[in-house]
Amino acid sequence: MNQPARKPRVAGFALFTLFLAAVFVALGAWQLQRRTAKHALVAALTERLADVPIALPPPSQWAALNPARDEFRRVSFTATYAALPDAMVYSSGSAVRKDASGPGTWAFLPARLPGGETVVIDAGFVENTMQDRSVEDRAVKKLVTGQPVALTGYLRFPEPPGWLTPAENRDKRLWFVRDHPAIANALGWGTVAPFYVDLEQPAPENGIPRPGPLDVHLKDDHLQYAVTWFMLAGAVLIAFAVWARGRRQS
Repeated sequence: MNQPARKPRVAGFALFTLFLAAVFVALGAWQLQRRTAKHALVAALTERLADVPIALPPPSQWAALNPARDEFRRVSFTATYAALPDAMVYSSGSAVRKDASGPGTWAFLPARLPGGETVVIDAGFVENTMQDRSVEDRAVKKLVTGQPVALTGYLRFPEPPGWLTPAENRDKRLWFVRDHPAIANALGWGTVAPFYVDLEQPAPENGIPRPGPLDVHLKDDHLQYAVTWFMLAGAVLIAFAVWARGRRQS
């Protein structure tokens, strides 16, 4: 009586096991693909960071710039820091700055190009775990001299906020994501370039804010994750085989 009912049950469990194993294998293969892409990205970024600086692309070319091709390209140009409110962008540590491994803020300032266009500058890191507005005010005030400054840095592109990104604190002018167009809109900086410049040099005499060279340190755990998914696939197949054998013997 139970034999016909048992066969459909085993067959159904077998199909579910195969489906689960296929999902795990697909996830493992996806991690291997991500690992290959990550290695290609690291190689490309390392090459860009080592290149000699080029002239900042003119405004006529800004619309054609994109992160895949232009992120982290080194550029040199002359600009004048604008006498406008700056912004603090919180950081728990940087993946591309060895000297910014702890919490602090990035000082974001608008700067005018000779042609009148505005480019946002990440002027450097401020070690300030309490996000004290007065600390950054004193540091940024020294940069805004009204005189043109020769700047060298890296092209960067805005980061979209995530689901868990805290809302900005307008009173402190404190943000939690490097979304410079949103910052510019909130602080009245006017129309800004679609990129911002992560400053490499010059550094203020007291080193605050602290700009510096970038180095690629992207996390690469994809092989470990792939092996884990493949092991899970093998584990569910073995578990099913043991279960099915026990059913036959009973």
